[in-house]
Amino acid sequence: MNMDRRTRARELTMQALYQLDVQGPDLFELLDRFFREADEDDFVRKLASDWTKGTWENLEQCDEPIIASTIKWQFTRLSPVDKSILRLSVYQLKFCPDIPPKVVINEAIELAKKFSTDKSPAFVNGVLDAILKKLK
Repeated sequence: MNMDRRTRARELTMQALYQLDVQGPDLFELLDRFFREADEDDFVRKLASDWTKGTWENLEQCDEPIIASTIKWQFTRLSPVDKSILRLSVYQLKFCPDIPPKVVINEAIELAKKFSTDKSPAFVNGVLDAILKKLK
């Protein structure tokens, strides 16, 4: 199966955001190496790098709507995978006007299906739907 390049970039971004969340921002220096080792496609690596840096640099602006759209205690207890998917998605909803919101949400659901728990796709969908309504 030939995966869409933007889908592959989202996977790498989610994995990079996960690593930053778990291991801390010192990891930032190693991201280029991670992307080089993970994929040979320059387009995919550049997109993943741009999205990761953009999300991380705007982390507060990405976390605020997530916190507002989940019950407060849930944010701290969100799995790092779900948190990374949501952060990337909110970044794309807020800062990437070239990506239709429907695509952002569908891709997020697919990431949740592939990398998270059985309940995650519905959870991610619900949170992003709530955020999208507030952003409009």
